[in-house]
Amino acid sequence: MVSGKNSRTTPAWIFGLGLWSVAFWGLLRLVPLTEAGPFEPEEIRASALMARAIAALREHRDAFGPPIDARFDLNRTGLIGLENSLITTSLGHLEAKRTAADPLVAGAVVRMFREAGLGRGDLAAVGASSSFPGLILATLSAAEALGVKPLLISSLGASNWGGNNPEWTWLEMSDCLRKNGLLDVRPVALSIGGEEDSGRDMTGEGREFLGRRIRETGLPFLQETNLIQTVRERIDVLEKHAGGAPIKAFVNIGGSWANMGTDGEVLKLRPGFNPASEVVVPPPGRRGLIQEMAGRGIPVIHLLFVKGLCGRYGLPWDPVPLPDPAKAAAAAGAGKPRLPGLIIVAVYLVGMCLGLGRIARKNLRLGT
Repeated sequence: MVSGKNSRTTPAWIFGLGLWSVAFWGLLRLVPLTEAGPFEPEEIRASALMARAIAALREHRDAFGPPIDARFDLNRTGLIGLENSLITTSLGHLEAKRTAADPLVAGAVVRMFREAGLGRGDLAAVGASSSFPGLILATLSAAEALGVKPLLISSLGASNWGGNNPEWTWLEMSDCLRKNGLLDVRPVALSIGGEEDSGRDMTGEGREFLGRRIRETGLPFLQETNLIQTVRERIDVLEKHAGGAPIKAFVNIGGSWANMGTDGEVLKLRPGFNPASEVVVPPPGRRGLIQEMAGRGIPVIHLLFVKGLCGRYGLPWDPVPLPDPAKAAAAAGAGKPRLPGLIIVAVYLVGMCLGLGRIARKNLRLGT
């Protein structure tokens, strides 16, 4: 027969292993086993909002025109323009424009905002060419999902396949979204765009058309063709609308002269998020809004090289059909394992094995 003293040994060890398990659970609450998955709730919300916006644009064009040409707009997003038109400014690539119209891009922009440290109530200045309506829509959807306030300055000229349909510019797109209760973001100022932001590379008829459309809106019409002065003019507009609140990030969409400047170093800028310290700031005569903002310590989100954005943020290239945001999030799973979490699990399992082995050896010795 086993003595009472020895019989109490096993329960003590079991109690100890129970405490060990509680401690393990507590550590994993502090140090999760996996990284956050590729899709956080705000990313899913942004992508879903962009998907609803695309549906509204599609329905509007189906009902009222201009008709969608499904030979080029394969997913019938309503965000793809014409190969050429009187308001076309430069060369553009159809596949890049279609890729930019993927709702998952909005989720990626949420990640970029988070990299820049933006949260609810923060201001982001957005300088956009209409060459990429999909990227404008993605940025506004991401801002809405995160509660970020965008201050948008947009040019209306666009490269091939962008917002270059005179019947369906960014102004018509944004009006459609506003009327459908999806996104109510009016630009704080507008410009023609193109060479020197004056439309030199489009037809005279195109310049006249866009000038008339801008004046009809009643919004500030930016027409300065000196780079130093146009940057100053845009800063003044942004600061006026910021009302003294700090601008926390600058988003560049497309290749606007006013945003990019003329210094060749800007071509080396990484697609997506860039800390201010990594942006080369040239002298004022070659400096666009990107470099001006970086020189003030404001991080830059650079949305231009679409294939590079896909590689950096895990986005599909020219997908047909467009991914469903909810299904894409579910398929992505829980994320990659984190080394600290794996170490904790390994220590726990080793401790459990040693403890259970100790109990088994004692029981065998005691003949139980």
